[in-house]
Amino acid sequence: MNYEIIPSNCDLVSDTTCSSHPLPDTTNMFDIGTSTISSSNLSPAYSVVDHSSSASSVARQYTPRAYRAPTQPKASKPKLGTYEIDRTIGKGIFSVVKLARHTITGLNLAIKLIDKTRLDSENLIKIYRESEILKKLHHPNIVRLFQVMETPKLLCIVMEYLPNGEVFDYIATHGRFSEAEARVKFLDVLSAVDYAHSCGIVHRDLKAENLLFDANMNIKLIDFSFGTHHPDSKRPHSLLSTWCGSPPYAAPEIFKGEPYVGTKADIWSLGVVLYVMVCGTLPFDAQALPHLRHQVLSASFRVPYWLSCVCERLIRWMLSKVPSKRPTTQEIFHHAWFTQPLPELSRDRSILPIETGQRDSGVNCPVWSHERSHSRMGLSDCGESNLNSSRTSLVDPLSNLAADVET
Repeated sequence: MNYEIIPSNCDLVSDTTCSSHPLPDTTNMFDIGTSTISSSNLSPAYSVVDHSSSASSVARQYTPRAYRAPTQPKASKPKLGTYEIDRTIGKGIFSVVKLARHTITGLNLAIKLIDKTRLDSENLIKIYRESEILKKLHHPNIVRLFQVMETPKLLCIVMEYLPNGEVFDYIATHGRFSEAEARVKFLDVLSAVDYAHSCGIVHRDLKAENLLFDANMNIKLIDFSFGTHHPDSKRPHSLLSTWCGSPPYAAPEIFKGEPYVGTKADIWSLGVVLYVMVCGTLPFDAQALPHLRHQVLSASFRVPYWLSCVCERLIRWMLSKVPSKRPTTQEIFHHAWFTQPLPELSRDRSILPIETGQRDSGVNCPVWSHERSHSRMGLSDCGESNLNSSRTSLVDPLSNLAADVET
């Protein structure tokens, strides 16, 4: 006898996907569906037919002892133009970030989908300004902008995908960098800021949360939502006056509400970033904004015992209360901390992606007491660091709507 196994129920129910043209609306992109399969396919019944020449051949029901389930076709993913949309990798108040693949090159990208219907005109101006700034900046340590698409409801910003997360999260998980590691990583940040300043752009929100690792663990600067073209600092009437950024990284002149030079405010923030890298915590940190303001205005912070004197001098120079006394990016490049060999005080630890879950086994950075003291900390001052509780969420970048005003 010859037998043929025939599925009696093999219909598939396919879900629809977003078409490439026109672009999908807000509902399609913010709640992406997946293909489904009918329940009848999970346990199909089979009929066995006798194909012999005998006229008495009859069909009978038969369930094989072991069988291979019918192959299920892959659910097609939604598309946005030439991009195939994958999973969600980030969410904001008015936006969602999707991992996507460029169907022509196969390159993985990040697409930020912004719901314009929930934003007012001033916030939209900020977003458009960030896109315009990124179009002009081409540097290996600045996130790359590939394309901007717009529909009546959505603004779609296609950017470079940075898979290894924030510097903030890395330090919170693995602990502080050694000075040797920090010098390499901080050079990435400094190069990006120096390039932006040379293009007439100030960032105004430099912080560890806006520094991301790429696939090779190089640092790239993101989020130019507070960025702007800095005016000529030699003309007092063209100073900036917007109170913006993240409070633990904000310069004293910003807390005072005084007109300020954007590049000098960025240098202060860079000093805080360097401190976070080598110490594993913030130099100025308080739950209440008035207390934080007092700490920043006094420019008083503690230095851990393990920090080299040359690194301490650079940080104190960058965190000068008087803006004119702070170095330029070029002066930082030529500082001894970059040009001279470091003392053998650094822990020998390679930089690994945060997914490895490896933690630093060295001495944890203490939580500073914010007394007005410039003394070095002894071993008895050490406590347990908790940088993760210091995430700079006191100011929502989308909530600050003030425009720059020339004074």
